[in-house]
Amino acid sequence: MLLEPAKESIDVCLVVSDIGKSLEFYQRTLGLHKTEELETPYGTVHRLRYGTSLLKLIDPKRVPPAGPLGLENQLGFRFVCFSIKNLSSVCVALASSGVEFSVPETQVLPELRIAMVKDPDGNIVELAQHT
Repeated sequence: MLLEPAKESIDVCLVVSDIGKSLEFYQRTLGLHKTEELETPYGTVHRLRYGTSLLKLIDPKRVPPAGPLGLENQLGFRFVCFSIKNLSSVCVALASSGVEFSVPETQVLPELRIAMVKDPDGNIVELAQHT
């Protein structure tokens, strides 16, 4: 293997249009833990931990234009997935918080249930539970 993993996860970076709304969603609504904040030439990076993974939210110095939203509207990374143990209760809590679902809780395979929600910029967040 060319890449030799240093940990059992990967990190993802999202450029966001409103850091306040994004931190509210990822940190307070979903419960990710903020570990640090770093200044870079592009803007401020807010590092949020989920297990051994990091979700890095960039508050850019200059907000770039958004591309087409939705899973089928452009190539490239289309969603981030969090594997969780309590999908049904999370879906109830998110729905009661007014979070918009793009896919309600659905059995997609005999051993896999998912739901997909939208973050403040319309990015898709998949929540998956293996049964």
